[in-house]
Amino acid sequence: MSVRRLAEKQPESFEFTPQNKALLEKLIAKYPDGRQASAVVPALWQAQKQNDYWLPRPAIEKVAETLGMPYIRVLEIATFYTMFNLEPVGKFYVQLCGTTPCLLRGSDDIVKVLERRVGPQRKVSGDGLFSWAEVECLGACCNAPMVQINDDYYEDLTPENFEKLLDDLAAGRPVRTGSQTGRSSSEPEGELTSLTSLYGEGSK
Repeated sequence: MSVRRLAEKQPESFEFTPQNKALLEKLIAKYPDGRQASAVVPALWQAQKQNDYWLPRPAIEKVAETLGMPYIRVLEIATFYTMFNLEPVGKFYVQLCGTTPCLLRGSDDIVKVLERRVGPQRKVSGDGLFSWAEVECLGACCNAPMVQINDDYYEDLTPENFEKLLDDLAAGRPVRTGSQTGRSSSEPEGELTSLTSLYGEGSK
């Protein structure tokens, strides 16, 4: 794993919103006294979501303070897990799956769209709307190629429907999560060829 460091430019402070404070209190209450550190990953995740999907140093310090943990322990966790972004990302943060199933189904073509529309990996577009990174398997192999944008999956991508997805996001239009071709769950393209009835063909 490559070394992950905090961004050079940092905000001066970070405070949880009242809603997130209440959420963290409920989360921490799930654990016995002295075990508040067990909430560190979801606490960091909530801090990241509140801060436009990236974790600045003051947010990591606030999580450490809230959970009564040494700052260095929380920093170790934030820099270990790649789900935590240590530098600013676009309003729409695109995580592109580049592992074998997506690669076989054309993820390279999706990369070309991102490079042309957004720019290189881990750089925020000039309008602040998009940034992207190639990641390991996101677990939607049956509907490859796919991306995760912020909290949602977008599957069965082609260069054409992915371009439209980016256009709609940029324009603030509603978008459909999941399959972009209308596939239901992970059914085969076309029509079902097996398990077409509960008990088999001809049963009553």
